Order: sequence, then structure tokens, then C-alpha cells
Amino acid sequence: MIHSREQLLHLVPEFTALPAETEWLEFKVDNVEPDMVAERISALSNSARINGRDFGYLIWGVEDSSHKIVGTRFDPATAKKGNEPIEAWLARMINPQVHFEFEVVELRSTRLVVLTIEPASFEPVKFGSTAFVRVGSTTRELSRFPDRERRLWRAFDQRGWEGGTARERLSDETVLTLLDYPSYFQMLGSPPMLNKAGVLDALAADGLISSMPGAGWRISNLGGILLARRLSDFPSLVRKALRVIRYRGTDRFHAVKEQVGGKGYAAGFEGLVEYVNGLLPVHEEIGMALRTSNSPYPPIAIRELIANALIHQDFSISGAGPIVEVFDDRVEISNPGAPIVDPARLIDTAPRSRNEALASILRRMGVCEERGSGWDRVADQVERHHLPAPEVSITSDTTRVTLLSPRTLTEMTAGERAQAVYLHACLNQVARRHTTNSSVRERFGIEERNKATASRLLKDAVARELIAPYDATASPRQMRYVPFWAAREASTPS
Repeated sequence: MIHSREQLLHLVPEFTALPAETEWLEFKVDNVEPDMVAERISALSNSARINGRDFGYLIWGVEDSSHKIVGTRFDPATAKKGNEPIEAWLARMINPQVHFEFEVVELRSTRLVVLTIEPASFEPVKFGSTAFVRVGSTTRELSRFPDRERRLWRAFDQRGWEGGTARERLSDETVLTLLDYPSYFQMLGSPPMLNKAGVLDALAADGLISSMPGAGWRISNLGGILLARRLSDFPSLVRKALRVIRYRGTDRFHAVKEQVGGKGYAAGFEGLVEYVNGLLPVHEEIGMALRTSNSPYPPIAIRELIANALIHQDFSISGAGPIVEVFDDRVEISNPGAPIVDPARLIDTAPRSRNEALASILRRMGVCEERGSGWDRVADQVERHHLPAPEVSITSDTTRVTLLSPRTLTEMTAGERAQAVYLHACLNQVARRHTTNSSVRERFGIEERNKATASRLLKDAVARELIAPYDATASPRQMRYVPFWAAREASTPS
């Protein structure tokens, strides 16, 4: 839950002591008309973000004029919109989905219902197709107040998902119970703090927690997603856990194992990578005296792709998290959200992440490359192990990278061969080398006497406009190639 009952019993008297309703707080007695509640969720969520509040609140059982606690007959467990439970209907009608929670409490022997609503994260929260906002103590359509709309978008820029609240009003002891702070110091290579105050100060300096004057500590989404001892202790984060599924065969009909990460990304990363590697198919090789089992997939590539999925996901997409799916012939690693760089330019593009704070601290912890995505390391490992080029597929809300099992040149499709040549050209370009017939033969293990095979591969990649000659006038023996984007940049006047 967002708040414990004890926390709510402490908060309600604070709220009723305020001189008036606010843009993030509203009182009702028995008005539970569903459309009204949906409008208030939109308005209070958007207004909480504008006003820098960790939550918005709608409380039944308090008179809005006098703030007198009178109680309510409203029961969210039985309330309905038509034949649909009101909570399910609200979750369906609110877009994008935002976490909200009804809680029934008794204060001074009087029954109250508190609806706690998380602030909007990346775009205005709407009821249906309309976004609402609080103007003083009234609820209005956001589009009618352009100044507030501008303030809301500025608030999104100033505080992203990472700075949002995962838990609040926590004691020193509770923070240290919820967060795996020993892993934090160990992964940073720092000596462990020997006193509680030092630990809390270090966590606060990295934005993992923050002080709430007179009310203890707040754990940020960044702190929870990185260091949770148990993600189940953070209801708003639990769906962001990494899922790992092993299938039998090459389709999704027969799942034989499924594991959901129980810890924060930093605290549980090494264990998750080890678990995934343990699920990968193995090839047995018999040497002079020993039989050894080796995975066809390079561990460095698996590690980097998992780190990428965690770091570059779009946390604003609710109800979805990163997934690793292992098949007999491939590994698929998916994350919510489309990439923010062109997938064809993953190797040479400067590092960018929609979650900069998360990426920064995971780099410091050694989970991912300092340069950013680590895609160049993935490509290098794929080449060294003579695998087909990774496939990147994108939908409106998902990015999936597929790592294919080893195949001979003749087993690859024409498209797979062309993509492998393109990836080879990209690696050479960033290393200030040119792609040649000789380098392609080395990439695919083609013997020198079969130069014509390498020439056909290069010709096909040129025909698909994936690569281009560096100098089209060069003789066939001197011909060198570059990725299509390098050729375009070279021909563009400065």
C-alpha cells in the first residue's frame, strides 16, 4: 500500500487543520458519482505534479466548508459503475494509468475513506480523452488554463519518474530495512558506513532518499528500483521487476520456467544475470580428456543487453516491465518503450538515456558501460562468436532485441547476412577501419580462395543500401566500404 493506516490517521488531522481545500486535496462526504471521482483523479494527479506534491488526496467523510469530520457511507469495495467495480472502471478510464489507492480508516470512531493518487509522471493524466486540473478548490478542464498546462509540462521536465515517491514517512530503521544499503556501498567500491547517520546521508546524496521535515524519510522511485531488498514492499514498483521465462522449443506455447526478480536492479543484478546464463542452451565439446559445456551466447552480450533493457525502459508505461525470454534457438530481451535513438545508429550515436539518474549510478556501480548503451560491446561479441547480427524490433510501446543462436553462413537468410555485414561495417567505422573483402572473409570464416562469396555479400549489402563504397572509383581489389550513414555524412557539404 502507498500509506499505512497509521500514516493516514496522522495525515487526516493535518489536512483538516488546513484553512481551505488545496489544489492537491479535496473533501467529500457521500458524493461517490463515478465520473466525478474519475475527474478528481485526473485533476488531483496533475495538480500534485504542478505543486510538487508527492500525492494528491480525495477524502470522504469530511465537510468541505467546515473541515468537520462527519464520516461517510461510501464503501469502495462494493461501489460500482454499472455492473463493473468502481476501482476496475477507474483504472480502465484513466489514461495514462496512474497508481491510486482507496483506504478505509477510523478516526475518533468515525469512518473515513482516503483516496491517495500519485502525481502525473510524463504527460497529463486524463479521464477518457480530457485532462483536468484543480484551480483553487474547483476542478476544471486543463485545456482552459494554458498557464497551468505550461507549468505542468515544466514540472515533467524538472522531475522525472526517478524523482517520484516510492514510499514516504519512514523512520531511519525502516529505510535501512527496506533498502539493501550494503550492496550499494559494495558495488560503488566504497567502504561501508559504520553508523546509521552516515548511511542515510550517503543515500540522500545520490537522491535515493530524502528528508521529510517532521515526518521521517521518503524513498524515491530511483532508490526503490535500485536497492529494494524486496520489490514487493513497493507496490508501485513491483511490476517493474525483470521477468525471465524459459520456453521449450522455439515458440511460446510451453514455458518450463519463469522467475520474477524480487530485488532492486542493483541489489539483484548479478544474481539475475547468473540465473539467465544458467537457462541458456549449451553445446557440449569433447576435448582430449574432458567434456565441456559452453553457451553459444557470449556472457558479456547477455549482460549488456539486460542492463540496456533495465536502463532505457520507459517507466511511464504502467503495468509493464523488462522481460528476458529464452528459446532453444534465440534469446529475446524486451523493455517497455521505443528507443530514443535510431536503432540503425546504436553503435555510433552518443549515449542518451531517458533515465539519466538511473544510468549514471549504474555506470558508477559497474553494471553498464561508462559510454552508455554498451551496444558496441554487444556487436563486438557477436562478431567474435560468429553469431548473426542482433535483431531490433520496435512497436509503439516495446523494444525487443533478439540474439540468435550460431548459424553457418549458408544457414543464415539473405537478410541476416546483409545485417551482419552492416554491423561489421559499423564496428569498423567507429574503430577508424574500412570494411573490405578481407575483413568480411574474416568475419564469416570464409577461406581466401572463396573471395567471390565475400564479394557477393558486400554487393548485396550495397544493394540494400546498408553500406556504400568509400571511393566508388577504386579498383575492385582496392574497394573499401563504409556504413550508409558515414557515406551520407561524407557527401554532405560542411
